[in-house]
Amino acid sequence: MIRKATEQDAAAIADIYNYYVEKTIITFETEAVSTAEMRQRIAAISSDYPCYVCETAGRVAGYCYAAQWKKRCACRRTVESTVYVDPGLRNRGIGRSLMTQLIGSLRQTNIHAVIACISIPNPESIRLHERLGFEKVSHFREVGWKLDTWVDTGDWELLL
Repeated sequence: MIRKATEQDAAAIADIYNYYVEKTIITFETEAVSTAEMRQRIAAISSDYPCYVCETAGRVAGYCYAAQWKKRCACRRTVESTVYVDPGLRNRGIGRSLMTQLIGSLRQTNIHAVIACISIPNPESIRLHERLGFEKVSHFREVGWKLDTWVDTGDWELLL
């Protein structure tokens, strides 16, 4: 079941996100996020943009949201998308279902472009976004240092 995220989902979302913070190069954050901080992030994001969770067997299995891409006024119709799935539940279509819901809701607004910034390597995320119609539009080399390695990023874009 996909539904709008609420502040009550903060602990579950933080648990999912913190796995990626602590064990992967997928996010450039390096310190775990508290439930209180995640609650604030959910409130801030969902006040202006869609934010969803996927519930499976009564627990949050993943989440996604759109957020402001750049602060300049001319970019107001472009958003950045984010999606994370519980590491034990990957490759079950949860990310695709979440992103399909997010894209569908964005199509009902005045948003024109969705940008996904993906740390590289991350073949699962790249495959997910390309199957949804995103196209790679940039590649930045060695812009992050995490887990004792330089990390590249790329931007994938979907025009609505």
